[in-house]
Formats: sequence, structure tokens, C-alpha cells
Amino acid sequence: MATYQNGRKNKPLDIVIVGGGLVGSLEALYLAKRGHRVRLYEYREDIRNTPTARGRSINLALSVRGRKALRGVGLEQQMVQEHGIPMVGRYIHRLDGSTYIIPYDSRTNQCIYSVGRNFLNCLLLKESEKYKNVEKHFNHKLINTNLQKGLLTFQKTQTNETVDVNADLIIGSDGAYSAVRKAMMKEPLFDYSQKYIEHGYMELCIPPGDDGEFQMPSQYLHIWPRGNFMLIALPNQDRTWTVTLFMPFAKFNEIDSDEKLLNFFGKYFSDAIPLIGKKKLMEDFFSGSALPLVSVKCRPYHVKDKALLIGDAAHAVVPFYGQGMNCGFEDCTILDELFQKHNDNLKNILDEFSATRWVDVFAISDLAMYNYVEMRDLVTRPSYLFRKTIDDFLFWLIPNLWVPLYNSVSFTNMPYSQCVKNRQFQDKIFKMVIAIVGLLTFGGILYLSLL
Repeated sequence: MATYQNGRKNKPLDIVIVGGGLVGSLEALYLAKRGHRVRLYEYREDIRNTPTARGRSINLALSVRGRKALRGVGLEQQMVQEHGIPMVGRYIHRLDGSTYIIPYDSRTNQCIYSVGRNFLNCLLLKESEKYKNVEKHFNHKLINTNLQKGLLTFQKTQTNETVDVNADLIIGSDGAYSAVRKAMMKEPLFDYSQKYIEHGYMELCIPPGDDGEFQMPSQYLHIWPRGNFMLIALPNQDRTWTVTLFMPFAKFNEIDSDEKLLNFFGKYFSDAIPLIGKKKLMEDFFSGSALPLVSVKCRPYHVKDKALLIGDAAHAVVPFYGQGMNCGFEDCTILDELFQKHNDNLKNILDEFSATRWVDVFAISDLAMYNYVEMRDLVTRPSYLFRKTIDDFLFWLIPNLWVPLYNSVSFTNMPYSQCVKNRQFQDKIFKMVIAIVGLLTFGGILYLSLL
């Protein structure tokens, strides 16, 4: 099948995608739409035939960037209208059990959506069945690579048989511990760094109430901020809540008995105990262990015109801005635009992607680190609420000139690096205004004292 770009007929490319998760399966759809042959290789079983694995976040926050990517393959409406649960703000649970709401966007009431990881992954894989030019190979482990020549060797995990594969382009979307990236690290001038934070996470669950409905207002992301740690909860379609405890590993290690666990929750999350249930809390907590959170930065993302990293393989981020999936999906839309711009010329496509994308993904990586401090600590401070009130007022007054940081990240397609620059400019203005108000106030007090 030939592809047509700008009225010209191109030979379809033979592209291998390593990793059949969210980003890999979405990229397969984009490339299939362009008429290229796509072979998708995944280490795990077909997710459509397996239960949810404990420890991996089962729901995610879908925002504007992710919605745009799904729209490009015709799946946005199905995901948002039929499955997504809108969340219009943060629902903060104080230590004393009282609560308050911080809207995401009080001006236009935009929202993010809680979506199921498995459902979305299954939806993307099912959609690929509509394309005859997409092949899917599960239970295939990547064991050898020659990225310079576009050569890969896979081992079938069920039979140990090896399979050699040759491709015009190899796309690594195989996650934060990417085998493709590991091979790319052997290439000259490849920069790589990773950072584990001192906090781990553990997933718990709030079941439906006796009436089968949600036990808390479902249109919010619920947060129990406690300074150095926090609990969050996102709603699921089955009326359960995925509850995640983020906390230093040292703190997790201190809780080694039912008594200590109940005392800890009784002290810091007392209103969550009846929601989860004491028995279920103890069972869920001690049936697993806290898992690590890693942030990955690397560049360039490509090797010649033969290999490319996208998604977590290129830029794993901690989950505190809800942009991991959205950022990976944005990779797919940017790549699609570059395929169009450069008429399928792989060298030009990969060169431009590497040269430009790193600035924005480094920016969201840093923002995600900062947002953990905001979520677990700053949201409880009067200074934070005062600044947000000012931001929201100015956004209402001059929406084209003043867009708050969270809004620009979650509700626009503004490059992440530009979101950061806007915030830095706003900080300067804000500090200047505060200084002027302070001087005027001091001057007024001094004047009145002299009367």
C-alpha cells in the first residue's frame, strides 16, 4: 500500500515498534493511518487477555494533550464520553476531617478525566485490528539489537525460539526501563540520567458504598496532603477509587504491623479508614510493597535514520502532574506532524524530533517534581491559596495575557517549556506588585504617623 504526501506517491516504510503499551499502540495507529507497515512487539501477554497487575497504576488523568492525540485517530469521543470520569478540581481533606475544594479552572470549568489504563490500552489495540498493515506479536522479549542497521532479535517467551527482525525504523516505546534505550546508551554522544526520589508509592482501594455508588464526590481528585507524604484517590467506572499512598520508603518500612498501620491511618487519614475498611486496608497494605518512582532524561532520541525513543523510554516522569501519558501521546501527534512536514523522510523527521522535543520534556519532568511538593504540602498553605486566587482573578480578567501554570499545562497545547517561561514572567510581575503594594502601605503608615 502506497502513501501519498503532497500529491506524491511514497513507498510504505517498514516500521517496528518495541512496546505495546499506551504510547506504542497509539503510535502504531498513527503510522498505520499513513499507510506504513507496522509490526508491534510486546514482552507481555496481550493485555486484553490478562487481569490488571497489582502495583501498576490502573487509572490515569487524561488532559488536553492526550485528548488531541486520541482525536487524531478518532478515539477521543469514545474515551471521554463513554469511559472518562470528569474531575473539575482538587478535593482537599484536612487532618481534622474537614474538606475544601480547589477548582482547576474556575473561569471556563475545564476538567481532566480519570481513565482506566487497561481500558484505554485495550481500546487502542482493538482499533489497530482495523488496519491490515498492523501486525501484533506478544510474548516477545528483545534480546539483541543493532540499531545502526535496524536489526533486532526477539525471544518468544513461551517457546524460547528466537526471531530476527529487520526494519526501516525501530521505535522504542518500551517504558521507563527500556531495552531499546539500553542499546542506545552504547552510541557515542548519548546523554542519559535517571533519578529515583526517596518516596515510593502503594495502591489501595476504596470500594463502592452499600448502595453500589461512589462513597465520595466523584468529580474531583481527592488529596490528603500531609507535608512529607500524601494520599490521593481517583474514581473508576465501577464506582471504586484507586487510592495511592506516596510516602518516603523509610516511613513505609516503619509500618510493619496491623496495629502500626491502623495507628498511622488513624492519626493522618482518619476519614479514609471507614471508606477503605479496616480489614481491606490491612489486607491491601501488607499484600504488596511500596514501589519506586523514577525520572529519566536522555538525548538525542534517535540513531541516524534507524531508531527512535518515545514515551517513557525517552522521558519517564514522576506522576505528580498527571502528564506522563499525555506527554507520551503528544510525542505521537508531534511525530505525525513531522512525517507530514518532511514527506516521510526519516532522517529529517528524527533529527528535528530530537533537536526540539527534549526542551519540553525536560521542562515537564522538572514541573512534575515540583508538583509533588505542591500537592503534599503547599496546597495547605495560605500563601498558595492567595496566589491561586490572584491567578484565577487575572485569568478571568485578561485570559489572553495571564494563563495560570496548571491551566497552561493541562488545558492547552502550549509547549511545556513555554508554560514554564510564562510562569517565570508571572512570578516576576507578582513579586513586583507585592513589593509596590508593600512600599505604598509602608508609605501610607509613615504618612499617617506624621500627621
